[in-house]
Amino acid sequence: METTAIGIIGMGDMGRMYAKRLSAAGWSRPDRFSRVNAADRAENYETLKAQFAGSSNIHVYPNGHLVSRISDYIIYSVEAKILNAVVAQYGPSTKQGAIVGGQTSCKAPEIDAFEKHLPSDVEIISCHSLHGPNVDPKGQPLVLIQHRASDSSFALVEKILSCFGSQHVYLTAEQHDRITADTQAVTHAAFLSMGTAWRANNQFPWELNRYVGGIENVKINLTLRIYSSKWHVYAGLAIMNPWAKDQIKQYAESVTELFKLMLGGHREELAKRIHDAGKAVFKEGTGDESLLLEDEVLDRFSLGKVPLEKTPNNHLSLLAMVDCWWKMGIVPYDHMICSTPVSPYLGAEGLAKDADI
Repeated sequence: METTAIGIIGMGDMGRMYAKRLSAAGWSRPDRFSRVNAADRAENYETLKAQFAGSSNIHVYPNGHLVSRISDYIIYSVEAKILNAVVAQYGPSTKQGAIVGGQTSCKAPEIDAFEKHLPSDVEIISCHSLHGPNVDPKGQPLVLIQHRASDSSFALVEKILSCFGSQHVYLTAEQHDRITADTQAVTHAAFLSMGTAWRANNQFPWELNRYVGGIENVKINLTLRIYSSKWHVYAGLAIMNPWAKDQIKQYAESVTELFKLMLGGHREELAKRIHDAGKAVFKEGTGDESLLLEDEVLDRFSLGKVPLEKTPNNHLSLLAMVDCWWKMGIVPYDHMICSTPVSPYLGAEGLAKDADI
């Protein structure tokens, strides 16, 4: 029976997750594919070889050349920043007629690298698992991009990746980058800015009354979640995604303009701007609904002791998210299939629609 060999170049967290799951599925179902070939940086070869010594179906090689020349479907799972250099190095060794894809969160530079450095007889089908390596992929969005490939090759890739149990989303590379920018660029910027501010002030927010309890717990926990991930995930989205740059710039402008209104005491102008933004960005029919959980529920997730009296907070970062989306004409709920968790949207929406804001 003819089988398919899978190659993975880049054995970081996501690369290892892919290798393990594809290996398990292939070994138990030989009608799908027979083996997984893997490679990382040369200095990691011995470590990876020892790590997967007990696996009968994951074969570690010293470099990507050896993986490329024997694999039928090759996945580049490396940082977006270095992808072009890696493809330039190993792409010419790609097996004739193979399928190649990438796993980066920004597809414009990825597709550009493939078109530059892969042989013309190689097909290109990229993917993007919209979750981290420690999250069960079952039911999670998995973007599939049929950039330069036959329908039969695309069907083969779908069959291989079906072992994840993910929800397949079919997009072009441009659609992928636009949607991920619309839903993630500003939210990431907001929470990264909060963490940067706390660090600049030498503060642990859960030690201060201002940031303990209610929606503050959501903000702190989401910030910690983002900062616990690899830096290149967010750098790739914010720096390399062509659609994200204008949004990051507008977010900075929204923060500055709202802050000036707050400092100047322009209460009515500030309230009108926030409410206008909320009406434009968020769906109709939710104006009278309570979008946030009660503080008593949110308090259960507090990292500090909830004070009897809470210090007021202006929630500038979240309100600037809404203002930015309004100025850019973006409705993030339209693209939930490629979004970060819904919590930042609900928090921002609840604040923007708060009649007492």
